[in-house]
Amino acid sequence: MATIGLIKECILALGDRTGSSIPAMNKWIESEKSTVVKKHIMKAALKSGVEKGELIQVKMSYKLSADAKKELKKGPAKKKVAPKKKTTVTKKKTAPKKKAAPKKKTTTKKAAPKKKTAPKKKKTTTKKTKK
Repeated sequence: MATIGLIKECILALGDRTGSSIPAMNKWIESEKSTVVKKHIMKAALKSGVEKGELIQVKMSYKLSADAKKELKKGPAKKKVAPKKKTTVTKKKTAPKKKAAPKKKTTTKKAAPKKKTAPKKKKTTTKKTKK
């Protein structure tokens, strides 16, 4: 896919009102498309997009122009695909399962939680030194 097309899709998906920054676009492309666009290729694509009027540069971010938004939201004309024929698969009947004997429920009482006590302080003794 051409880089400019990838950038347009990215900006539309991110949907930032003030435009999408280059690091944000790179992050989205890596996570969604599992590809990495090199820095110089990204800059060249953004520059050509601005020159053609497909992108609008706002400070260090890029937005789609109104015309480009309309094109992307419409989407390309999709080809009609002939419906696939359904294949029927016959399933073998299995023997009915025997019911297991009901188990008796046993209840056990839970022990009450023990109260925590603060640890006791150790007595400290001072050693007397002889002079």
